[in-house]
Amino acid sequence: MPTLSRPRAAIEPLSFREALGHYASGITVITSHIDGEPIGFTCQSFYSVSMNPPLVSFSVMASSASYPKIRQAGRFAVNILSGAQVRISNQFARRGTDKWHDVDWQASPLGNPIIAGSLHWLDCDIHAEHAAGDHLIVIGEVKALNLQEAEATQPLLYFKGQYCNIAAPDVV
Repeated sequence: MPTLSRPRAAIEPLSFREALGHYASGITVITSHIDGEPIGFTCQSFYSVSMNPPLVSFSVMASSASYPKIRQAGRFAVNILSGAQVRISNQFARRGTDKWHDVDWQASPLGNPIIAGSLHWLDCDIHAEHAAGDHLIVIGEVKALNLQEAEATQPLLYFKGQYCNIAAPDVV
């Protein structure tokens, strides 16, 4: 049986990022609305936490310019992007630009922006926040959810530094 190499004393950030890139993830846009201004950012670190109560979580960089406004609003929506929304993902990932340029959206029951064409959305109140290294772990309690009328039925996925699609499954 082959032996594995011994762990190094410190993990190099670029190696760590490359290793984590081998884990495929869906892409979301976290949105909120405060003082008449829609807010949002692309997020791939989203997951379910609890069924009862219904809790979800995402991680955001502690240096985020968008998240302090979302914290102030006390609520957010998770827009689960479809495979046709690469432009939306890229647009909301940039700093210092008009992220909402040419983005159709409507208000959720809690007043959060729901991006047209998303596969699904979840409307949440902020339940808890935890510091974790250079990120914050945000937990939200789901208050409403609904399937969108998306043209595409495939999710937007990210794997090894690029967007990808799910291949059609073989018929068993």
